Amino acid sequence: MGRSIHKLTARQVDAYKHAGRYGDGGGLYLRVTKTGSKRWVLRYTPAAGAKSREMGLGSANKQAVSLARARELAQEARNAILEGKDPIAARNRATVQSDDTPNFGTFADEFVAVQAQSFRNAKHIAQWKMTLTNYAAPLRPKDLNEITTDDVLSILRPIWQTKNETASRLRGRIEKVLDAAKAKGMRSGENPARWRGHLELLLPKRQKLQRGHHKALDYEQIPQFFADLHERSGMATLALEFLILAACRSGEVRQLKWTELDLDLKVWCIPAEKMKASRSHRIPLTSRMLEIINLVRPWSNDDVFVFPSRRKNHALSDTGLSNILKRMELTEVTVHGFRSSFRDWVGDETDFPREVAEAALAHVVGSETERAYRRKDAFEKRITLMNAWQDFCLSK
Repeated sequence: MGRSIHKLTARQVDAYKHAGRYGDGGGLYLRVTKTGSKRWVLRYTPAAGAKSREMGLGSANKQAVSLARARELAQEARNAILEGKDPIAARNRATVQSDDTPNFGTFADEFVAVQAQSFRNAKHIAQWKMTLTNYAAPLRPKDLNEITTDDVLSILRPIWQTKNETASRLRGRIEKVLDAAKAKGMRSGENPARWRGHLELLLPKRQKLQRGHHKALDYEQIPQFFADLHERSGMATLALEFLILAACRSGEVRQLKWTELDLDLKVWCIPAEKMKASRSHRIPLTSRMLEIINLVRPWSNDDVFVFPSRRKNHALSDTGLSNILKRMELTEVTVHGFRSSFRDWVGDETDFPREVAEAALAHVVGSETERAYRRKDAFEKRITLMNAWQDFCLSK
């Protein structure tokens, strides 16, 4: 603390317009952003050998916190450091009584229980609980107002390279829990799990890391695969063929109900609550898809589901479809991967626009403004596309 202090004047504080950091001495700085906003920060080292920290002391715009007041706050923080205290932790404890604040684990469990009402399914709830229990285990006993950026990084870094998708979702969930805690007055300051302008500067960019795509069959092998598939029989086999022709997800086919089909118009309408993007989706029924529907009708006409399991009014299991691939010795291929096969075929072998291909996959593309102007789902063009896909699949 031996450096000179009180270098700034009130007139300088008002006059500074260019983005930068202007020192008053003793670790106190006026920080000016590109947008012109100003705030006071104190940089300090809480203990010998520890990492430097930065403590916000308030806004300097329109004298919200004057130069004189910023110096007082900085001196209070310096006094705390001399007493062996971390001023940020001390301020948090002064703002919120620790005895009244639940730890991260308790609050996270309560948060998930409340939010579960808006989750799509039980699997989604289980994923939240698992990540916030297993991966975030080191955070669970900590007080909400004492969790730091280093705490968050300590659980993200070990899995960021190997389980990037999981790590990304975990970070987002921690951020939401801590935001909710702040909204309830249980913590103050910046969110240590925030990505933009914070963790994005401390962790590698996602595009350079593992993605975890579903393994797909090369589209050039699809015609032979269909020829081999037609050598087999059974409800799951027909459901798998239907899925590939529709380029849709496993759950959408396995839980397909007769009420979703309009056989006169040759349209399958999937309700929004079954779709990943929570938007209803129309799929053209090609001639082979209609043949499959007629083939299964005697087995399922009195059932809720088009592709029922052996138990009445129960859908096929997910393993029922994947087991077909295993029996065909395609152990590296996933059911979901056939959507990638379809997308690669459209891009490499056809002239259909990208928007039509993405609409066939029920992907949400473009900005919010673009989607507002492009309200239709390119259904007529998709009829032609799906018939071309069928012809390719059945070409052997």
